[in-house]
Amino acid sequence: MDAVDARFDGCDLNNTKWRRAKLAAVSYRGCKLTGASFEEVAHLGISFEESLLVGADLRAMSFKKMTLKELDFSDAYLAGCDFREAVFEGGSLRNATLKLAKFQGADLRGADIEGVKLTEAGLFKGAIISHAQAASFLRELDLIVV
Repeated sequence: MDAVDARFDGCDLNNTKWRRAKLAAVSYRGCKLTGASFEEVAHLGISFEESLLVGADLRAMSFKKMTLKELDFSDAYLAGCDFREAVFEGGSLRNATLKLAKFQGADLRGADIEGVKLTEAGLFKGAIISHAQAASFLRELDLIVV
């Protein structure tokens, strides 16, 4: 499947398969993409806004320098994704698979990052997080933050 200049507004696209699709200037806004697979997608100018990507397979996708508004990546497979210099305005990374993802310079202050494992904390080197998020990381170490 290929899509150019397509707009998906408020669509139910749960469990859809986009594998190896060519997506150019495609926009997903207010969509339900729970369990969707974007494996090996070629994309240029793709955007997501206020969408559910719970459990979605977005491996190796680039979100570099994007503003990510209210995207729920809970339990998503984000291995190898590039979030460098991205700004999270709301949304969630709760319990997502983040192996080899890049977050240098990303602003995560607006995102829910609960459930991120301490073994993955190094992925966030150079990212911006809030005091509350930092305290949450330290609680994982059984440290008491006051």
